[in-house]
Amino acid sequence: MSVVTVSETASALPRAWSSTVLARVGTASVRVLRMDALPVGEERHEEAEVLLVLDGRLELSVDGREVTVGPGGMYVVGAGVAHAVRPGSRGTLLIVDRD
Repeated sequence: MSVVTVSETASALPRAWSSTVLARVGTASVRVLRMDALPVGEERHEEAEVLLVLDGRLELSVDGREVTVGPGGMYVVGAGVAHAVRPGSRGTLLIVDRD
């Protein structure tokens, strides 16, 4: 595999909140996406997911609690846990989750 410039890949995405897979590691996908200030509705996943903010900040609501993740911060959303993106999230987000 060649070197991936994550920030350039995120910038080239056609729209915010659309992701692209950078790599697969075992059964996990490493994805990147570009966030904008708009909220994203609540969701749940069967498997846990890792959210790593490369730059900017991620504003979450997790089981009714407000969580802010800043640059270089990582948050793990547990399997089956309700979470939503609150308004104001901006920057580049790396996600590791199961296919």
